[in-house]
Amino acid sequence: MKNDLLTGKPVKSIILFALPIMASSMLQYNYVFVDNIIVGRFIGTDALAAVGSVGSINSFIVGAALGLTAGFTITVAQSFGEGNVKKMNKFAGNSITLALIIGLAIVIVAHILCVPLLRLLKTPDNIIDMAASYLNILYFCIPVQMLLNNFNALSRAVGDSKKPLYFLIVSVIINLCLDLLFVGGFKWGVVGAAWATNISQLCAMLLAGFDVLKRNKTLNITKKDLIPETKISLAQLKMGVPISLQFTITSIGSMTLQTAVNGFGSSVIAGFTAASRVEQITNIPMSGLGVGTMTFVSQNYGAGNYDRMFKTVRKIFIIDVAVSVLCSVLLVSVGPYAVRLFMSENNEEIMFAAVHYLRAIAICYSLVAVLFVFRNTLQGMGFTFANTIAGAGELFGRLSVALIFSRIIGFEAVCFAGPAAWLLADIPLIIIYLFKKKNILSNRIEESS
Repeated sequence: MKNDLLTGKPVKSIILFALPIMASSMLQYNYVFVDNIIVGRFIGTDALAAVGSVGSINSFIVGAALGLTAGFTITVAQSFGEGNVKKMNKFAGNSITLALIIGLAIVIVAHILCVPLLRLLKTPDNIIDMAASYLNILYFCIPVQMLLNNFNALSRAVGDSKKPLYFLIVSVIINLCLDLLFVGGFKWGVVGAAWATNISQLCAMLLAGFDVLKRNKTLNITKKDLIPETKISLAQLKMGVPISLQFTITSIGSMTLQTAVNGFGSSVIAGFTAASRVEQITNIPMSGLGVGTMTFVSQNYGAGNYDRMFKTVRKIFIIDVAVSVLCSVLLVSVGPYAVRLFMSENNEEIMFAAVHYLRAIAICYSLVAVLFVFRNTLQGMGFTFANTIAGAGELFGRLSVALIFSRIIGFEAVCFAGPAAWLLADIPLIIIYLFKKKNILSNRIEESS
């Protein structure tokens, strides 16, 4: 059953649409969360540090790739809102082929950059080989990840946020079973965790692809639609590249920050990794509302429902900030207990780093709610260049902490790198949103007069 975002009560529709997205995000995150817990408990602290230390590099390469697919499908949602079925199917088919081609190209680049990036980040010698092995296997799955993300985004673009959830449930079960078998049973170490992730994501991609291409009643993608056209590809790249650049720019900041964290040793890396994983769980409700808002905005922007769109964004903003306050409470109260799931034995140095990080994030968590709402709103309207500008703000925030304040204050500065990045991204996003809103409403008044 699809959720109608063009009519009815908008806030209720967005929340109902976003709930399966949140559940899907939780399941997708489960790949990382389960891998980290099993690796930390079955192999040890060094292995957890190795898997955790590659997060920023993985975001730099894989995040940039997935950012492209997020942009490709904006045109599909807008065409759906316009009611232009032929255009919608052509955009959808073109996005699939484009995602596959770019994914295959990125695999080659990723393997070339893997070890040099690990060395650039000053990854400790005792974990660099494990980190490289883990990454090199994960990178074989980049085309699969891009296709999976693209298929799921296509379903959501036409109002179906539930099917991706069902497919991910199957893949998560496969991932958990294979993690226990490969890591706990066969003793393959971090390599086993990587293969478990790849196989489970392949299963999810095949299920999502079959549904979009064969069973989706709104989309009717033909073989002709799958043949890429230069004009359409350029239009989709115009949407996708700024989002991809945002991921790339922010990941550069994260990698620089990871370099600072790596200088504090394996225990602090493990604590930072575990706390970051816990934080990412509380990110999911705000992120889900953001993605739901983006789809709502894309469809209503395409349909010309501007009043409905802007009034609803204001209400979602209030809800997202309220959710961020609740998440802050959970980070402080439940977060430390969640961190212990990653540890086979008590380690005070790991807990010290983790607790300090969680407290710093909790104090400033509403800043990330602002980021999700306005970034996704502008993205839904097609103004994806705002993502790049916000990404530059995030980069500056993390760079200043990593290169300057971490040397003066120490690990405490690292804990506030995220909030600093969010604040410097929020400011331009709010300004751009208010400017675009004023222009759109002014043009509408001129057209009606």
